[in-house]
Amino acid sequence: MHTWHKEAEKQWDERAEWWHQSSEEMWERGSRKTIIPFVTTYMRKDGYIADIGCGDGYGSYKLCEQGYRVIGLDLSSEMIELAKKQRPHEHLHFQQADVMNLPFPDETFAGAMIINCLEWTEQPLAALEEVRRVLKTNAYVCVGILGPTAAPRVNSYRRLYGEAVICNTMMPWEFEQLAKENGFTLIAEEGVYKRGVDGSFLQQLSTELKQAVSFMWLFMLQKK
Repeated sequence: MHTWHKEAEKQWDERAEWWHQSSEEMWERGSRKTIIPFVTTYMRKDGYIADIGCGDGYGSYKLCEQGYRVIGLDLSSEMIELAKKQRPHEHLHFQQADVMNLPFPDETFAGAMIINCLEWTEQPLAALEEVRRVLKTNAYVCVGILGPTAAPRVNSYRRLYGEAVICNTMMPWEFEQLAKENGFTLIAEEGVYKRGVDGSFLQQLSTELKQAVSFMWLFMLQKK
């Protein structure tokens, strides 16, 4: 795991500037534009929210704009440096941290947002358990898991050649089952789809089939 996460840190350091160039577009008009409204529908504004895998901090800032107190956490030191350049706010802070070993006492956070982060861990269950540890009882967490149509899944393709990769191709339904079996209750869920997907057609599908054609699947979970 140490090797996996050190390599993940290195690769995201290298990608930080590239990610930063498209971050605003993703959160304002692209694949992440529905996340903040989804969070605000369910998550209260008591205490601090952890944005785990915050990247360059744009999503953290948008949460803060909605009245949340936020601590953005990311494995990449380069991402955190970019995040610290976000518009200053007294209730917005950033620090480097690995989701596998969060530097906070038990039951620190009133909620969490984790978007496309758990797929980049070697042991997603251990990461989920660490998230659960730092959440207060009954706290909500919004988790975004890449769907089967997401282009970033090319990051795990080379495993078919027996090569070491740092991306787990975890399906949304797999994560849902993992969460339910390990201390979380599913409160709500919704899909994010590529342009061109017919919304009226989606309404005819079961949740499982909607997940199968999704770009990303959003879960709102509550710690039991």
